Amino acid sequence: MSRPPVSRRTLLTALGAGGAAAAVGVGAGGVIRPLPAHAAIPGPSNYTESWASVGQHPAAAEWFQDAKFGIYYHWGVFSVPAFANEWYPRNMYNAGSGENNHHRNTYGEPSAWPYHNFINGANDRSGRFVQFAPRLRSAGGNFDPNEWAQLFVDAGAKFAGPVAEHHDGFSMWNSQVNEWNSVARGPRLDLLKLHTDAIRARGLKVLVAMHHAFNFTGFYQWAPQQSDPSLRKLYGQLGTAAEEQLWYDKLREIIDQSQPDIIWQDFDLHRISEAQRLRFLAYYYNRAVAWDKEVVATYKDGLERGGAVYDYERGGPAELREPYWLTDDSISSSSWCYTVGIGYYTLNQMLHSLIDRVSKNGNMVLNIAPMADGTIPAGQQTLLRSIGDYLRRFGESIYSTRAWTTFGEGPTRMGGGYFVAPVAGNAQDIRFTRSKDNRVLYATILGWPGSSVNITTLSSNRINLSSLTGVQLLDNTAGSYVNLPNRTQDASGLRITLPSASAPFSAPAYVVKLTFNGPIPTLGGGTSVSPVVSVYQNTGYDSGANLSIGSYTAAQLQSAGIGLRSISSVRVTAGHQLVGYANDNFSGTSWTFNSDNSDLRNTGNNDAIASLRVTFNPSTYLRITNVTNGLALDSGGNVASGSPLKQWTWDSNSNLQWQIVDLGTGYYRIVNRTNGMVIDGFGQTGNGAAAQQAAWNGSNNQQWQITDQGNRRYRITNRGTGLVLDGGGQVASGSTVKQWSWDGNTNLMWNITTA
Repeated sequence: MSRPPVSRRTLLTALGAGGAAAAVGVGAGGVIRPLPAHAAIPGPSNYTESWASVGQHPAAAEWFQDAKFGIYYHWGVFSVPAFANEWYPRNMYNAGSGENNHHRNTYGEPSAWPYHNFINGANDRSGRFVQFAPRLRSAGGNFDPNEWAQLFVDAGAKFAGPVAEHHDGFSMWNSQVNEWNSVARGPRLDLLKLHTDAIRARGLKVLVAMHHAFNFTGFYQWAPQQSDPSLRKLYGQLGTAAEEQLWYDKLREIIDQSQPDIIWQDFDLHRISEAQRLRFLAYYYNRAVAWDKEVVATYKDGLERGGAVYDYERGGPAELREPYWLTDDSISSSSWCYTVGIGYYTLNQMLHSLIDRVSKNGNMVLNIAPMADGTIPAGQQTLLRSIGDYLRRFGESIYSTRAWTTFGEGPTRMGGGYFVAPVAGNAQDIRFTRSKDNRVLYATILGWPGSSVNITTLSSNRINLSSLTGVQLLDNTAGSYVNLPNRTQDASGLRITLPSASAPFSAPAYVVKLTFNGPIPTLGGGTSVSPVVSVYQNTGYDSGANLSIGSYTAAQLQSAGIGLRSISSVRVTAGHQLVGYANDNFSGTSWTFNSDNSDLRNTGNNDAIASLRVTFNPSTYLRITNVTNGLALDSGGNVASGSPLKQWTWDSNSNLQWQIVDLGTGYYRIVNRTNGMVIDGFGQTGNGAAAQQAAWNGSNNQQWQITDQGNRRYRITNRGTGLVLDGGGQVASGSTVKQWSWDGNTNLMWNITTA
């Protein structure tokens, strides 16, 4: 149901302080699946400096989930030497490093020619005057913030902004707390204001990136101790209490001066005192209430309980992940800032990575690397405009979409953690997104597949397509389509005849649009099964919602029809458990339920649960059976570490029984009853790699994500390899279990029931 735009204050009045709501999709068998919170629903009207309060902030604003793609840029003093990367200020002091040798040869000994010479200006060994002092185009220079902002629009970005301070301690705004800033020195320009004014003038949301925590927690490890108090500030040598106060004061300045829609922060926040982190979040969120707009704070560490969005650096998850997330990636593999000879990723690497991340419930902010004088190199401009060209033509499959039940299919593995290079897909790779009203499914093919495409995920034993009313190819011009009337569905997939064997137009990817008469059918197929857990607002199991394995914030519960702290009875099927939390975002006092309870008044936690997790009961032994062949996972008994994992006909033997233990991170360890070892991917990333067993050591190779595919069918994905457990088809008892890229085949699905 559509509704007119409504302000934050109107929603506060309608819902009350702390009100929240979110989209919740319906999975196979009527099971509610959690989807990210809509940002238009507000948090408190006033935030206090406590995790319980700031944790109620809706992390991923709806505009942020709609935006999908943003741009930021590493441009500053470190751009002047244009050597190695943006950590030049640190490594120039590391004796014997490449940066140190370059600095000594080009500028002089760091003790005599320190980093702050790039700010104040000085002659290098050749007599050339060097300084970070870009001049505006209007003043005869090469820097034009309006041209930059227009380039971001041309690239299809919906939010953009600068790195306002990197680890080097130089502030790119008119700072009253840091005299080492772009107004007082160097450019003599308020660069942050120039950027944000130009970006907002073109209708984009403003991102401000801050990397300043590491300035005093380790960046200048090799720099000499400064005697001058001002230089101690630049080089992060003021002492912990003063530095943490400065960390907060800088954030407060950019909030007040720029009113950013997103504050992005780099690592080491966990080393800032909890009090200062809470001061920042409460101040930012309260200012947003005053501005009457939804804002986003991101983090890599330290803000886990703060109503913020988690950021993966140069990577992302291998599977669809909730809650909503972000990745920051760079246009270059070698550096985040401009360097002489910098190279760039290809269009397909960057664009396919964007499509993949969107399909997995995430956004991407892409870093570019301008030159010190304000020139954006032609190669970067070409790549950005090429991304924009695709998004202009096919953006309806990206912007304002949401992740579907499964992210896609195909052989190419993308993501899987941090510092994972962007990968181009091929014509066998498909990524799914859906419209927000859940009536249109987009299948983006990462290459032209020929005269037809077979979408295996949409096989007849997984989804009922009787409500499918139209199949179209997004044509070369936005808003135009080619009808694809010839299609057949069977157990192998949905086969669609395409206009020709060769691509009818040139594009990095091609989009098939499937339109339904009503909601997209649930994925899974087969007969409906009872939900894993049900929660009810009234005692006696009255007025409730069905939940699958997963984590549910207050907003997600409310969208499912369960009001904040209103749960009064629960049903929990055998082998599962519900963990309820007194506060949103899984914090505060917790209660665990392993069985039905018709009246929570009897246990003292009636109307007390604000958020919850549904997991497997770690004390229950479970049977894990392949959907295709009906064989159960088998350890083989008391075997040596490194022994292969097998399959066997179920006979109740303890070799076939497993505990699934929630690690609290979205991953599980799977422990055999006989030998106590866990299933281990052993870091083998090729299709067909064996799954093995070993003693628990906590590595990523021993952690598994378990994703409900509907009807209690699960895919079991290794955190280290990104591959899923594969039964191999109709094989005999004793056959080994392998790992394979997810493609929707039932060989890769497992039923999990009590032993």
